[in-house]
Amino acid sequence: MSDSDSQWLGPRAHGEPCGQAVLKAQPADFRVTEVLDIELSGQGEHLWLLIEKCDLNTEEVARLLARQAGIKLKDVSYAGLKDRRAVTSQWFSLQLPGRADPDLSAVWHENLRCLASGRHSRKLQRGAHRANRFVIRLSSLQADSELLDVRLRRIAELGVPNYFGPQRFGRDGGNVQQARQWAERGALPPARGTRSRLLSTARSLLFNQLLAQRVADGSWNRMLPGDCLAFTDSRSHFAAERLAADDRRFDELDVHATGPLWGTGAAPVAAEVLQLEQRLAVAEPQLCQWLESAGLEQQRRILRLPITGLTWHYPAPDSLEIEFTLPTGCFATAVLHELVLLTDEPGGGLESEI
Repeated sequence: MSDSDSQWLGPRAHGEPCGQAVLKAQPADFRVTEVLDIELSGQGEHLWLLIEKCDLNTEEVARLLARQAGIKLKDVSYAGLKDRRAVTSQWFSLQLPGRADPDLSAVWHENLRCLASGRHSRKLQRGAHRANRFVIRLSSLQADSELLDVRLRRIAELGVPNYFGPQRFGRDGGNVQQARQWAERGALPPARGTRSRLLSTARSLLFNQLLAQRVADGSWNRMLPGDCLAFTDSRSHFAAERLAADDRRFDELDVHATGPLWGTGAAPVAAEVLQLEQRLAVAEPQLCQWLESAGLEQQRRILRLPITGLTWHYPAPDSLEIEFTLPTGCFATAVLHELVLLTDEPGGGLESEI
């Protein structure tokens, strides 16, 4: 993530960067493991595979599995997309009705291997994993370790703004440009994959804009009158007034204020928060109307990102290794954004951390 990419994340909540560093000098510097709380039944028409990959993206692996298993690509499922330039462990499922396990030995090599497998009665659904565990090494570090330690303790205690990462917006903002072009025409891309990608980009952009406003005014981690709240791992939400005055869950980072993933339907907010979101609709009328006309229903996303199990150490004077767990759909780049200015090695662009 180059510093120019940080424009998509908005202002920092915890102060100026503590220094600078290189992200992903090599793939092993960025490790992601899906945390899956599903017990496989041991039988059924779906073969589940836990696969470790390096320098391959998720869709490439899915195509390899489909080809070797002799099935259609649509019969290969995965919980989320993972970065190419990284070492990632993620689950796939292959639908094989009435068939034995295929011989996949020709697929495996030093950058692609199967860690575990088992049968299950259901296919793997998108977002089925509970969380992602990250181990990230920053190299060529130019920062005061004492300042970094203070900053890391602070974000462990308070969390960070839950920005969508710059990878959601495409290299040099290419996805945003395409989304705006389609919105200006009032039309949708005919290709399903492109349509989904650009609608998601538009929603993410609007969310980040709203979150940036609340970071700027210091309310991203406070409850405002009319706020809509949600638990960290829940997609349901409720009015802030329903939280008792002595309820500690907001301060303990179990409950958070939310922002809109734009779509049709009345916003479940009121008062000051409703005014904030209405101003967003005035500022971005084409994108808002485009998302509504696409038939997307409004959803909510938490504004504050709690960080679980944060630890760190310095393997060398010029490197920092950090480890933490984030809920599904959240971005490690939102955490790194609060630490240092980052640059990528050539070819080190991020894709997704879903």
